[in-house]
Amino acid sequence: MNVTTDTPLAASATDAGIAVSVAAAVDIDWNEAFCSEGANCFRFGLDDSGRAYIGSTLAPGEYVSDSVEALRALISAVKAGAADHLL
Repeated sequence: MNVTTDTPLAASATDAGIAVSVAAAVDIDWNEAFCSEGANCFRFGLDDSGRAYIGSTLAPGEYVSDSVEALRALISAVKAGAADHLL
């Protein structure tokens, strides 16, 4: 998974072993944002090459990207309870 931002991130992200890159011009077709209580909004998108993106509306220039298959696996794992410990 790639973490991309159009602004530099703090060194803590690279210290934690997360790959961080500066955004190149990518045309992402974002879906309408999904918002829960407290206006915590996330959005999903695809680019012309079929790469999948997840972003927050609070930081429009920051997102994670991976293949559609990886996004599908992530969503399936979350639906199966893999992230329930975060709730």
